[in-house]
Amino acid sequence: MDTKELRPLVADLFARGRRRTTRVAVEQEFLVADAVTGAAVPIDRVRKAAGTAHATPYVTFEPGGQLELSLPCTPDPAANLCAFTDDLRQHLGKAGIQLDASPCDPRPEHEVPLQLTTPRYVAMHRHFDTIGPAGRRMMRRTASTQVCLDWWPGAAGIEQWRVLNLAGPFLAARFARSSGLDSRLTTWLRTDPDRTGFDDRLLRGDPVTAYAEFAAAAEVFVTGGPADHLTTLFPPVRPRGTYLEVRFLDAQEPATVGPVITALANLMYDDELRRRTLRQLESEQPHLADHWHAAAMGRGRLLLPELEPAA
Repeated sequence: MDTKELRPLVADLFARGRRRTTRVAVEQEFLVADAVTGAAVPIDRVRKAAGTAHATPYVTFEPGGQLELSLPCTPDPAANLCAFTDDLRQHLGKAGIQLDASPCDPRPEHEVPLQLTTPRYVAMHRHFDTIGPAGRRMMRRTASTQVCLDWWPGAAGIEQWRVLNLAGPFLAARFARSSGLDSRLTTWLRTDPDRTGFDDRLLRGDPVTAYAEFAAAAEVFVTGGPADHLTTLFPPVRPRGTYLEVRFLDAQEPATVGPVITALANLMYDDELRRRTLRQLESEQPHLADHWHAAAMGRGRLLLPELEPAA
């Protein structure tokens, strides 16, 4: 796909907000299983069981039947996630369905079928199969905790983009709940490097140009044009216009997600910490791919003690 055709759409993704707001929202994915047999559960059965749960308006599903809880911004996103999760688990538990916040599904591939069979997901599945088995594992048998944070205007917004990308592998390692060859992050690294970007290509030069070139290099497998193609890119930090979506984290237990949110919010919204972190990490940019691989294998190291939630 042509870079010039993509650039105006990418510019919209990098528009950023108009004010220095400090909101946080959480998108939590869960593996879903029958409480008795451990088998995969049809999505329609999960929807029916969720019924009148307060979380139901925020529930969507991933290709393998994983449940995603996409919650709005609140003053206490961690407590909000816990409350909605507890309510949802009570409703699903009555129907013999359990939610598991593990990042990797231990069930073999043949026991976790592709449940979302729209043309988009069938095409995605087919494309990833041309590369290797990691793509179908990512789609059907992994789960993450995604954190969305306000993206500021001006120089501070550029700093936010850079610091999340540079600190990403170290934060992924700090909060990892899987490691090694079967880890969630290893699965992502092997899925399709042309559309995941676990290296420094998005930090070279102008961000809009870099992202447009990144998008142009990824194979097109959807038919909806450039805008649709952009939705098939999965970088560790995704630009979303007025906010940034952190996608590199393993699924966290809702009860322990607070320190994750605190670390990310401090890094994004504390000017002094953000700039100090950037000064230390800028020299690591050429080694970013190595740091991502080290994090996936459980060998990541946290460069800044200030990023520890207890600091």
